[in-house]
Amino acid sequence: MQQAQTTAETAAPESTTAVETVLNRGLNVRHIRFMALGSAIGTGLFYGSASAIQKAGPAVLFAYMLGGAAVFMVMRALGEMAVRHPVSGSFGQYASRYLGPLAGFVTGWTYVFEMAIVAIADVTAFSIYMGFWFPSVERWVWILAIIFLLAALNLLSVKVFGELEFWFTLVKVSAIIAMIAGGAAILVFGFQNGDASAAPGLGNLVEHGGLFPNGFEGLLASFAVVMFAFGGIETIGITAGEAADPKKVIPKAVNTVPVRVLLFYVLTLGVLMSLFPWNDIGSSGSPFVQIFSGLGIPAAPHILNAVVITAALSAINSDIFGAGRILFGLARQGHAPQSFGRVSRHGVPWMTVVMMAGILLVGVVLNAVIPEDVFLLIASIATFATVWVWVMILASHVAMKREIARKGLPASEFPSPWWPAASVLTIGFMGLVIAVLGFFEDTRVALYVGAVWLGLLVVAYRLWVKGNGRRRAHLDDETSPLPVVAKTE
Repeated sequence: MQQAQTTAETAAPESTTAVETVLNRGLNVRHIRFMALGSAIGTGLFYGSASAIQKAGPAVLFAYMLGGAAVFMVMRALGEMAVRHPVSGSFGQYASRYLGPLAGFVTGWTYVFEMAIVAIADVTAFSIYMGFWFPSVERWVWILAIIFLLAALNLLSVKVFGELEFWFTLVKVSAIIAMIAGGAAILVFGFQNGDASAAPGLGNLVEHGGLFPNGFEGLLASFAVVMFAFGGIETIGITAGEAADPKKVIPKAVNTVPVRVLLFYVLTLGVLMSLFPWNDIGSSGSPFVQIFSGLGIPAAPHILNAVVITAALSAINSDIFGAGRILFGLARQGHAPQSFGRVSRHGVPWMTVVMMAGILLVGVVLNAVIPEDVFLLIASIATFATVWVWVMILASHVAMKREIARKGLPASEFPSPWWPAASVLTIGFMGLVIAVLGFFEDTRVALYVGAVWLGLLVVAYRLWVKGNGRRRAHLDDETSPLPVVAKTE
């Protein structure tokens, strides 16, 4: 606890004198490891994957592998900074420290914007899932109930959040493993539904128009949905300020990203497209229901509904946590009202939780007045915000590496691999994803919304941020010095 006190007090020594309390380091290895697993499994996999498959066909597997490789490099860059500076506010403070206060302000508030949009979509999705079991109950009732429940639980302590994510993730991971095992059983033993249009087998990957049935353009189009599915994975970096031992926990969590991508996306969707022709997936309900049904499980729809409800709850829980901690960091930098920097006696920034609950209440209204097809737009806008935050993480990392080299600072304890080539290529890939949003008409409006949002943030910074908020964030460097006697190879 003394380490937490020291870190938080030195994060912004002048601009945060009104903040007299600190976050509680209550997240242990088990919590963060399962958060790392769960961040890759959400509604983007269970339902969004069908949209990505329809755009690219079997080639979507390459999209997930390319996108996953890029996300891994983002997480390694964030992990290197998080181990060096384990502070609340994470990448918002890193941008402020290495790119300047304006960059930190824009990055932090863009992430809050992203989480707010995604959370509204998630609470609406939750109400739709509950409607499967209780069709006579109005959606807004479920939205209101889950907002108050999760907000109350998040106000208790960060350990409660960690426990919630542990159990939510356990359910999701178990479901994914069951789907893979069930799909493999169908492939091996040849189970087949009477209404199946083709026999299950690996041939389904190439026999319905080939690997690229919609050409290279279809592969590009799928990136908007693919990258949206990975959104939120950066929450792992935010946990550094509340991790009991960030130098051990963060590297372990980050290094599981490739395994998660291969297991949860590539292998799962590969099995799925081997079972059913890609152009049949999602045409008659959820593709994952088809797997359970193919095994002769009559309760398949109910099983899947329970799983996707768990995924939605996990996503909303993470949205509240992530946005709240970034707002806490913004307050400590003078980039948000000081009230967001105060914490409860349990070490929770309670005002940020209350604000996120208020934003989610907007979902109650929007759910009644906005048509169903608006969620492609929401996904596109969230993708723009997500990719923008990732680019700022990479840019902050590049600036940090240059400063380390220029000043001869101690080498990082968790260095990002293949520097600098991998970082340059990843930034170029992120630029491609943003360009893809503008290339297709159904996602182009996301660029307009994103440009307006960034412009408003610049104006807000010029008008309202004063004094110490115009200074770069001060972050303690917790890199351990190299030993005097180095171990030779």
